[in-house]
Amino acid sequence: MPGVKRSRSSQPPAMAGRPGGPALVAAAILAGAGAGVLRANFGDGWLEGLWARVTSRHSVAERLRTYGDPVAKRLAPAFARAGSPYPPTQVALVAIKDRHRLEVYARPDVTGPWRWIRTYPVLAQSGRLGPKLRAGDRQVPEGIYGAESLNPNSRFHLAIRVDYPNAGDRAAALAEGRDDLGSDIMIHGAAVSIGCLAMGDRAAEDLFVLAALAGTRNVRIVISPVDFRDPAARAPETDRSWLRDRYASLANELAQFPRTP
Repeated sequence: MPGVKRSRSSQPPAMAGRPGGPALVAAAILAGAGAGVLRANFGDGWLEGLWARVTSRHSVAERLRTYGDPVAKRLAPAFARAGSPYPPTQVALVAIKDRHRLEVYARPDVTGPWRWIRTYPVLAQSGRLGPKLRAGDRQVPEGIYGAESLNPNSRFHLAIRVDYPNAGDRAAALAEGRDDLGSDIMIHGAAVSIGCLAMGDRAAEDLFVLAALAGTRNVRIVISPVDFRDPAARAPETDRSWLRDRYASLANELAQFPRTP
């Protein structure tokens, strides 16, 4: 991908180009279709989608068997300190863009208070503060989302697909006459991002396992430009009324999550 640097450690083994391997298949598809056609089929994350298609070989259950015990050893003590049962039944992932961090919260049921479990650094996020508006703008979305699905065969190790665009994104786009909003926004491993949150492989394992154990319907994803719990935080300036309303909603949403130590 032009302009994107990736470390050798994040390069999938198949990309070394074994004869007849997935890299050869991917190269053939690229040569025949071109990036524009692939973006039309896969959205902003066309390379992620292509990689999943040509290398698909693991199920979510298989990934849980591989990573479930190591993740439990890493996270169960943090859940115990928080007084929250492991595995969780409700999970919230709260990303603060200007702080480059992602906070994990859990609760035993939909009526209980959220408890902070731990915080991970976001290793890479493209774009700047502000929402995602269209395909190719390299922006990380801002808003309150769910987990659409899990990708156990991500090119970037493991991934949680954010359900962008949601109804609010589509309504705002319709009012402004925008289309082609982009898609395939992920929380994934490695340290490369084009509109996604790249967490590193070990953190991606933790988040993937938590989401798989809780079930994607029980995962809440909050992506905010700033930490509105901080009295000094100021929302990015905008002349879009829907975006001012969204920032107000984010501020209300963040208020239910205790600030991290």
